Amino acid sequence: MTTLIEAEHLTRYYGKHCAVNDVSFTLAKGEVLGFLGANGAGKTTTMQMLCGNLAPSAGQIKINGFDLLDQPKAAKLNLGYLPDTPPLYKELTVQEFLLYCARLHGIDKNAITHAIERAKERCGLTDVADRLIANLSKGFQQRVGIAQAILHNPEVIVLDEPTVGLDPIQIREIRALIRELGQDHGVILSTHILTEVQESCTHVQIIDQGQLILNETIAGLNRQMDTGTLQVSTRLTPDINSLLTIPGISSIESITENRIIIHHSVTANPAEQIAALVIAAGWGLQELTPVKRSMEDIFISLTKEHREL
Repeated sequence: MTTLIEAEHLTRYYGKHCAVNDVSFTLAKGEVLGFLGANGAGKTTTMQMLCGNLAPSAGQIKINGFDLLDQPKAAKLNLGYLPDTPPLYKELTVQEFLLYCARLHGIDKNAITHAIERAKERCGLTDVADRLIANLSKGFQQRVGIAQAILHNPEVIVLDEPTVGLDPIQIREIRALIRELGQDHGVILSTHILTEVQESCTHVQIIDQGQLILNETIAGLNRQMDTGTLQVSTRLTPDINSLLTIPGISSIESITENRIIIHHSVTANPAEQIAALVIAAGWGLQELTPVKRSMEDIFISLTKEHREL
């Protein structure tokens, strides 16, 4: 896979305050990286450094092989950026604004029309091209912001809180667009909305107090959500000693006479054997449900552990 971003030991101070502390990661083509953190965790500062809007106090950033400090123009040609507040000229129409942005990006005159049409089509703006941006809904204004970020077909797209303030339908549409963009580009999505990461991203990073405390694939995160716990309800009181003979079961908690919590190895899946034993013994199986941690549980647990260190 083509590595598009290499961030090494990024650090940023504001006076004596360290907003970002020794952050390192990579982004490859085809990846959508969810960058998670509470307000003030260092997300936006990191995004601004990646886009060259803010110089790091220490560390190095390469965009598609170009050093962002030594070769800023070459590096930024590979970048598309949507800040948390879209940089729109609302007195222009969508068409006028995208034409202006195309000229700023230095797109060849012969290619401008095609680039604008492609961006409008990808962002669902074709039908509103002649409308003033000021008269568009916030959802469409976000789409215009994304369109200006992808207009020059950059390798890397950085989106800072792209769904803030949108209604549920608009959020779903923007998330679908992000997934589509992730197929042809490398995308970084900065957010504090946990479900957004699960629905849109292939990888996730959590930053807290300026430090990375998690760097994982979504598949790996889903494995962390599996607690190796089953909740079982029966009509009659089950025999716990009989259940403990099933391979992989480590312990059993009795909640009530007819409700138990079974803990097992995360590499084992004894659910089928438990069901078979309960039915064969005539205890009357009423419920057998896996208990999983939510992404919120993992986020809170990791940040709490980090702050206690």
